[in-house]
Amino acid sequence: MIMGGVRLLLMIVLLGYAMVWIVMPTKTFKKIWLPSMREKLNSSTYFGKQGTAFLVFMFPVLFVAVVGCVYLHFRKRSGDNKLESKGKKNRLVTLKRPMLVKGPLGIVSGTELAFLTMFLALLIWSFSVYLVNGFAAITPKSAAKKGLTVWQAKLDSASLSLGLLGNICLALLFLPVARGSSLLPLLGLPSEACVKYHMWLGHTVLVFVTAHGLGYIIFMGSQKSHFRDCVPVVLASFWRPGPTSQFLWRHALLVMLEWARDDVSNVAGELALLSGLVMWATTYPGIRRKMFELFFYTHYLYILFMVFFIFHVGISFACLTLPGFYLFLVDRFLRFLQSRQRVRLVSARILPCDTVELSFSKNPRLSYNPMSILYINVPSISGLQWHPFTITSNSNLEPEKLSVVIKSDGSWTRKLHQMLSSPSSIDRLEVSVEGPYGPASTHFTRHDQLVMISGGSGITPFISIIRELIFASNTSPYKTPEVILVCAFKNSSELAMLDLLLPISGSPSDISKLQLKIEAFVTREKGPATDSSKAPRAIWFNPRATDAPVSAILGPKRLALARRYHIIFFYHLPYYNWPYYWLLHLSHRSKNRGGFPMGP
Repeated sequence: MIMGGVRLLLMIVLLGYAMVWIVMPTKTFKKIWLPSMREKLNSSTYFGKQGTAFLVFMFPVLFVAVVGCVYLHFRKRSGDNKLESKGKKNRLVTLKRPMLVKGPLGIVSGTELAFLTMFLALLIWSFSVYLVNGFAAITPKSAAKKGLTVWQAKLDSASLSLGLLGNICLALLFLPVARGSSLLPLLGLPSEACVKYHMWLGHTVLVFVTAHGLGYIIFMGSQKSHFRDCVPVVLASFWRPGPTSQFLWRHALLVMLEWARDDVSNVAGELALLSGLVMWATTYPGIRRKMFELFFYTHYLYILFMVFFIFHVGISFACLTLPGFYLFLVDRFLRFLQSRQRVRLVSARILPCDTVELSFSKNPRLSYNPMSILYINVPSISGLQWHPFTITSNSNLEPEKLSVVIKSDGSWTRKLHQMLSSPSSIDRLEVSVEGPYGPASTHFTRHDQLVMISGGSGITPFISIIRELIFASNTSPYKTPEVILVCAFKNSSELAMLDLLLPISGSPSDISKLQLKIEAFVTREKGPATDSSKAPRAIWFNPRATDAPVSAILGPKRLALARRYHIIFFYHLPYYNWPYYWLLHLSHRSKNRGGFPMGP
């Protein structure tokens, strides 16, 4: 009853947050609701100048994230996400089936297509309302007061509208890549499946902000008057005084380099756009696939993008888009804390098909669902590279062990395989991990029969499912589904991967209650292999006392740090307004001296 009430509350808050974005372009919100809220909230001692923006746009997302974290914790303790019986049918299962398979968006399910349609409708609605309201206020007389023609004023309004659409997309951009956030499991979304949402939003953001920037470049280049008012003193000092006409050719450049006292900063917006365009260029599939490290490290320009974006629009307006970015920073902070710890690698199983199974010690309280992934870093190979691998172990069947299977198919994996399979094997291997991340729940037990088809190392997600079903067949009162595993391998040596269906400590009797049928095919050999010299072998390591078992990203120590981080943020929130008043003070002081302070 209580859990259902919490779910209803979170749904109402999310719907209310969505409604704010829907009504924000309207005159009712801008001229009636917003002034009323500012009158009541912006005078608050605690929230200060950003009170309205914080409570309307930041608070709902942070509230859902915090309450959702508590909700998921108690749902897990109550066992609400355990294996379900086949009697429970998913009423929305048809919406989860693929609707689009071929196309630039990849595989899109019915649910994703429905939400994508609603999001596009929101963008079209917002753009049309912004344009209608903006153009309605433009007359020859109103444009002449600003020294503009009618078409220049309309270009100004249209370019601003495109920037506002980019803000809508930017508000959601970082949420799909906050792997440890409670928002993703609340919506039933695995972190790896959300990467495509981040890609869609990233392309959309850069389309709108690029159009926004180009529109204003054309707008600034078309202006021929009020030149002196647009040139910052710090830049005008480089030119000798003279007739305005001789500086007209420099007009567009100087306006673009303007950092206004009490308006948007043009140069900050251009630097943000430049950072975004560099990131965008490296997302081209040819560059991303062939030069992944260039793509990966270039993406750290998001820091410059967000910093200069805040300078461009001001902190009050940036609050509209900061909730997702704040949750991403918290998630990144916790992932950083987890990745600093060296974990306890217990053993490795070397298979004849250039495949390695690594087994780590695990905190018994850590649980994860089948098909989860774990990011692994081996400093002796590369201190910067993190690679995701599917977890093949089961947290119920193996409460104190976590295993991943790594196929030698790349420079990093080849170095790892050579290091472990060399005759002079090592006693200890330093490893750091991040995760695990995976689906919020499992629905495959609702079916009477499961047909799983894999090729090569693609069998690893099915290993975790089969181990889960082995556990369920021995403990669950419900009948487990019949499993048909169809797997194809290039060489007969890869058949050794079928040995991984049972954990290294398992026995054949564990699988006896599971209805499992395996059909294996070898595709690159014409006859049976005669070389059987290679056999799987196990290596046992001697970890240090400082090596820790794998624990959740929000373990006991990291949870305390996270709490402290949130408390410090909210406690010092009133003091975050001091840069605004300091810059405003400098602005007033420098008006008569030609100073150059930043605008709020």
